[in-house]
Amino acid sequence: MARKKIGLIGAGNIGGELANLLQSKQLGDVVLFDIPAKESFAKGKALDLEQSSACSGADAKITGTSNWEDLAGSDVLIITAGIPRKPGQSRDDLVGVNLPIIQNVADNAKKHCPDAFVIVISNPLDAMVYEYKRRVGAPREKVVGMAGVLDSARFSLFLARETGASIKDVRAMVLGGHGDDMVPVLSYCTINGIPVKQLIPAEKLASLVDRTRKGGGEIVGLMGTSAYYAPAYSAVVMAEAYLLDQKRVLPAAAYLDGEYGYKDLYLGVPVVIGAGGVEKILDVELSAEETAMLKTSAESVQKVVDIVKAKA
Repeated sequence: MARKKIGLIGAGNIGGELANLLQSKQLGDVVLFDIPAKESFAKGKALDLEQSSACSGADAKITGTSNWEDLAGSDVLIITAGIPRKPGQSRDDLVGVNLPIIQNVADNAKKHCPDAFVIVISNPLDAMVYEYKRRVGAPREKVVGMAGVLDSARFSLFLARETGASIKDVRAMVLGGHGDDMVPVLSYCTINGIPVKQLIPAEKLASLVDRTRKGGGEIVGLMGTSAYYAPAYSAVVMAEAYLLDQKRVLPAAAYLDGEYGYKDLYLGVPVVIGAGGVEKILDVELSAEETAMLKTSAESVQKVVDIVKAKA
C-alpha cells in the first residue's frame, strides 16, 4: 500500500514541527510548502528532518518546495500560512493580513488537491477556515479548523497541574471560537470520570478557565511569537484520526448548518473524525450558562466573518 501524502502549507515554526511529528509517526510522505522567497528555507528544513530519519528509522519522505504541483494528490492539507501574532495583538488583528494569503492558498488547493482533507490553523482561525471553505466550495466534511483540540489540551494541562492528577486521566472540552470568549464546558470536563467541579473550588476553576482563554496570548507574551509545539500536535491528532479512520471525538471548528442553532458559521463543537472527514457533529446538551457563553462566542466569530465577507 502506497504511503499517504500530506501537504503542509507554511514551513515556519508550526510547519516544521508538523513535519517532524508526521515523520516520527510515519503517517505519510510530507511536502513542506512555502512561498518562492522561502523555498530554500523549506528545502533546508526538509533535508534536516530527512537526515534525522537515519537516527529515528522513519521511512517517510519529506520534500521542501514552493511549487503547488508538488502538492497534487495530497490526502491531507494542513494550513499554517499567515503572519503569527506578536505581543499586544489579538487573533482578529490578523484578518486583513492573512485573508489574502488564505484566499491564495484556497485557489491553488482547489486546482491541485481538491479532494484533500483540510485542517486550517491560520488565525483568526474560525474566519480563515470559513473563507477557505467558501472559496473552494468543498463539502463541510472535508474542511475543518484546528482550535478545540489545542484549547482543550491547554485546559487539560492546567486541570492536571491543579489537582496533581496524571494528564492521561483528564478529559476536557473547550468549545466556541478560538478567542478570548471560548467556552470550557465544565459539565463535560472530568478527571477519570469525576467532574472537575467536585475537585477544584469554583474560584480556582474560574481562574483556570481565564488562563485557558488567554493561553495563546500568554505564550506570545513570553516568546514574542505564537505557540507551535502544542498547535502542531493538535493538528496531527486530527490528521491521524482521518488517515487511520479512528472515529475520534474531538472538539474542532466545524461548519454548522443548524446545529446548536447556528447556520453558515464555523464554530468549535464536538465532532467525530474518521475516514469520511468530519463524519458527525455531536449536538450535545449544554447548560443555560454554557449556551449563553457559546452565543457570545458565536457572535464574536460572526463579527470577524462579516469583515471577511466584506473584503472577499
